[in-house]
Amino acid sequence: MEGWKVFFDIAFPVVGGLGIFLLGMKFMSDGMQNVAGSRLRKCINAVTNNRFLAVGIGTLVTCIIQSSSVTTVMVVGFVNSGFMTLAQAIGVIMGANIGTTITGWILVLKIGVYGLPIMGVAILFYRFSRREWIRFTAMAIMGVGMIFFGLELMKDGFKPIRSMPEFEQWFTYFNAGTYFGVLKCVSVGCILTFIVQSSSATLGITIGLAFTGIIPFTTAAALVLGENIGTTVTTFLASFGTTTNAKRAAYAHIVFNVIGVLWITAIFDFYLETIIPIFLTHDPMTLDPVDGSYPYITQGIATVHTVFNVVNTIIFLPFIPLLARFLERIIKEKPYKEAPHLTRLESVFLETPAMGIEQSRFEILRMGEIVEKMAGQLREILASDKPDEDLIKKIFHREEVCDIMQKEIVNFLTDIFSDSAGHTVAEEARQQLRITDEYESVSDYIANILKLHLRLQNEGLDFTEQGRKDMLVLHDRVAAYLKMVNEALRLQHVDVISKAAPQGDAITHKVRELRERHLLRVTEQKMEPLKTVVYTNMLNSYRRVKDHMFNIAEAMAGEK
Repeated sequence: MEGWKVFFDIAFPVVGGLGIFLLGMKFMSDGMQNVAGSRLRKCINAVTNNRFLAVGIGTLVTCIIQSSSVTTVMVVGFVNSGFMTLAQAIGVIMGANIGTTITGWILVLKIGVYGLPIMGVAILFYRFSRREWIRFTAMAIMGVGMIFFGLELMKDGFKPIRSMPEFEQWFTYFNAGTYFGVLKCVSVGCILTFIVQSSSATLGITIGLAFTGIIPFTTAAALVLGENIGTTVTTFLASFGTTTNAKRAAYAHIVFNVIGVLWITAIFDFYLETIIPIFLTHDPMTLDPVDGSYPYITQGIATVHTVFNVVNTIIFLPFIPLLARFLERIIKEKPYKEAPHLTRLESVFLETPAMGIEQSRFEILRMGEIVEKMAGQLREILASDKPDEDLIKKIFHREEVCDIMQKEIVNFLTDIFSDSAGHTVAEEARQQLRITDEYESVSDYIANILKLHLRLQNEGLDFTEQGRKDMLVLHDRVAAYLKMVNEALRLQHVDVISKAAPQGDAITHKVRELRERHLLRVTEQKMEPLKTVVYTNMLNSYRRVKDHMFNIAEAMAGEK
């Protein structure tokens, strides 16, 4: 009975503390994302082939999101949708490894005993404030308080282990005193991170054990190194069902972390005894005579984690193009052309709605490019005397692609909607849903114009020379209008409505003029009724294309 009591005395605070710790990480991440959401998206949009910039952006984004796994999985998603190249993704992934070390430095702050009051005060602001930025700032601070309160609970839960010889004996099996022992501890850290799917949780447990003296500093350092490998499993799982390039990005994360851990474990003793002391103000194994804890060991663990990831990134940085080529060589392209597509990636984007909305925006831009290509191909068909079967097939295929993309985007945006998404993200999601629907309708009307044209040809009929010329003039106007709105959407120029309104009115006037001109021709000469039906329906379809593109301009401007 006494044994069960001791077990519960340890298990309850440790499990409860870990739960509060993880919930605190989520609240801090959600709060920071909503406060800095627009900046996050600007960061991702700023990713270029400059590897230093990519690393910096990966570091910054992960510092805010507080999860390297989420960042790297998002990168796989961006590569999968064509938003990022492989080389860009590798740079961001390297930066994510540096950014994730910020968790350790947050825990270095000596405010553990104040975690509960910090949490209480922040909850009051979160509960009663009406301003969104204050509420989300309070959420982030509340998360910080929960992190420290949870860590304190874990530390208190681990303390009884020190007076239990059988537990201490068990922990001696995980001693990093030899090279084999280091590899064993690295493996434990990797497996534990893989099981709980959170390097932050493993780090919290490691610090709790080390702070109370249950495991030595060397063991804690080896466990943290193993966590770097364990965190790659999430990215690997997320790569299933993605494009070849997205798989390469996931494997780049694994290669980068595994090779890094292999070389650091080869010089483990030198690293801890010679390199790490340079960055420390106190010996991590300094004992507090009051409660027998090791107050400086958290700083030591954070330093081991940060220095390793920074040095590993510096070593790999010049070889990013080489790594990209290596992955392209060992992971061959598919025999068919792979189309980039939107990936839901399970629940990852539920945790980062501000970033998820950026991926769906990029997919919507691709819809705009598709309907623009459809319009260009339609013109070629209308201007030629003989139908081009390949172009006809491409237009109908692209119309089907737009249908599929609309469903993907709607499902995606529905998934990332959550209570943690701020008002700005929610509004943009609604805007994107509207724009997606408009683009799908545009593709339908372009396909409809083609069907009408083919119907006329199948009957062996054609418009008069003037009628065809008028239709091409109208087509060019509508195509230019479509291109203008697409460009404004890409550049996020919300003021395009001021141009779209008068140009749209001019197209409507042109449609009426062409209809009247055609009806005049009908009264002057005998004409097949089918010609009139097809001609007027084509005019109406062009007007509807213009209307839907104007609706996109309105959505961008925030109008209902």
